[in-house]
Amino acid sequence: MKIKRLLVMAVVVMPLAVMAQMKIATVDVQQIFAAMPESTQARETLDKASQQYKAEYELMQADFNRKYDAYQAMDKNVPATIRDRRIREIQDSDREIAAFLASTKSSLETQKQELETPIYGKIAAAIKQIGDEGGYTYIIDVSKTPVAYAGEGAVDVTAAVKQLLGIE
Repeated sequence: MKIKRLLVMAVVVMPLAVMAQMKIATVDVQQIFAAMPESTQARETLDKASQQYKAEYELMQADFNRKYDAYQAMDKNVPATIRDRRIREIQDSDREIAAFLASTKSSLETQKQELETPIYGKIAAAIKQIGDEGGYTYIIDVSKTPVAYAGEGAVDVTAAVKQLLGIE
């Protein structure tokens, strides 16, 4: 009978003991990312590329508009073969613009990922170091996963990670 009670007590007390040993902290990765100088450089690089793509798009759009206006201004007596050729030119220009916009979007997304991946890698390494040094079981990124409740004992390691990375 005593053994049964001891087993029941062990089953009830063990999870409580394990929970008492867990240390959980929070971190705001987006706040850290925004404060890093590398993210500012990445944003500037992307903005520059975006402006270059925008300038090229405007040239393409101006060429399209010029062709369309020329078609609209054509005399009604122009032969059908010439009209058809002009329509094909306008359609080709339209397809080129659509393809350019699609490749631009893809290129900017790829470039963004290439620029941001090493920055997030640095942040992850710093969070791991803080977690190892602080003995945390979990560090939850509150910028991605909102925490429903954080009590008085909740630890926010965002400032510690920033300090480790040398940012304010």
